[in-house]
Amino acid sequence: MKRRLRLRRRSEFQSAISGKRFHSGRALVGFAVPGAGPESRVGVTVSRGIKTSIERNRARRRLREVTRAEMLAPDSTLRRLGIRYDVVLIARPGALEVSFAELRAEASLAATRLASLTPSNLT
Repeated sequence: MKRRLRLRRRSEFQSAISGKRFHSGRALVGFAVPGAGPESRVGVTVSRGIKTSIERNRARRRLREVTRAEMLAPDSTLRRLGIRYDVVLIARPGALEVSFAELRAEASLAATRLASLTPSNLT
């Protein structure tokens, strides 16, 4: 992901996580708050429920690729919405078990749910 589209600081992750949870699925959990930047930004992290570092890195890579395709693409739900969000996606152990197509579908569902929230619903 491009640097300007990522959350990088711990404080950015914490502020997004303190927002309203918009999606909880088998493979990922998503949190969002309205952002102040010119574009939506996404941060990806992995739960410690995934035991080994090899598996955590694999889950992180899979989730980043899905994010690039589903949330940050020019035709994505977040881009069409016009409201900028800071989104944190946390990979669960299921992110390694589901197929890539299922993971992509779940990320798309998360983006759709985010698009249906208004800024007043997020606080």
